Amino acid sequence: MDTLILTSSEVADLLEPRILLGALRDAFVAHSTTRTVEAMRIPVPLPAGEAAAGASGMLVAPGLVPNIPAYSVKVHAKFPGQSPAIRGVLILHDLASGAPLALMESSHLTALRTGLAGALGAEALSPPKARTVAIIGAGAQGRSQLAGLRLVRPIDVVRVFDTNAETAQRFASDPCVRGLTIAVAASLEEALDDADLIVTATWARAPFLFRRHLRSGMHITTLGPDEPGKCEVAADALEAALVVVDDRRLAVEMGAIGGACLCSDVIHAELGEVLAGKRSGRTDATQITVFASVGLAFQDLAAGWLAYTLARQRGIGRRVDLLS
Repeated sequence: MDTLILTSSEVADLLEPRILLGALRDAFVAHSTTRTVEAMRIPVPLPAGEAAAGASGMLVAPGLVPNIPAYSVKVHAKFPGQSPAIRGVLILHDLASGAPLALMESSHLTALRTGLAGALGAEALSPPKARTVAIIGAGAQGRSQLAGLRLVRPIDVVRVFDTNAETAQRFASDPCVRGLTIAVAASLEEALDDADLIVTATWARAPFLFRRHLRSGMHITTLGPDEPGKCEVAADALEAALVVVDDRRLAVEMGAIGGACLCSDVIHAELGEVLAGKRSGRTDATQITVFASVGLAFQDLAAGWLAYTLARQRGIGRRVDLLS
């Protein structure tokens, strides 16, 4: 069996965000209601002195979604000083035989599916008329989150803050903000002023968003904590909010909940439970809500399978016999 090889630009051309949003919605529901294999993420520390500061590797496996006859394994590297900072490959395997169906570059796929996961969280939890968003962390994921939010909420004002002022200025001129009122904030507090939505997408290892920063009706998406030791939102803020996660166990082991030194009792629900109607989401306009995402392998499979099937239909990519 030949293996289909897809580059990052080919994956980007194949994945239409609105179509993938629907596929991810179904996958989240399946993960929380019918999963048979627990989510797994394996951080791989790299040797100090030989790799850049803050660099690490990651293995995300396996990805399984009902009605997709494949599973996925993703191996990627995290190098904060590089562009993109996260890069790697996603491998699709035939579920019946284990044969490698496809090998695709995963940086765009990862950013897109994470942005759309944040959009699903905001759609389920944020005020329906939310218009003002604060983006804390102006990297690729900040841009992807904003693009996702624009699919589900009538965003018209963006304030961006980054500890690197040049990065924030680049964000302000990016196509993702076209048609919006955009301001580069000089401080975290300035960015948060009157924000309906807050997105934190940083490499932080200590909390910077506290209860004192929050106001009635606000929704927060926190994405940075995806391995042990990372934290963006402090314990007092999480304890004051309705907290929804992508996976209970991983949120405690290596996500926002564990990063804030809290336990699973602070978690209200998994996003898939809310999307399936098994658990409530926002119930009144005054609630403070949080979606804390670690990032899960089934999201990669949903995106990778969509790219693979469309590539086969359109004759995109190269076929290689890896056994030759």
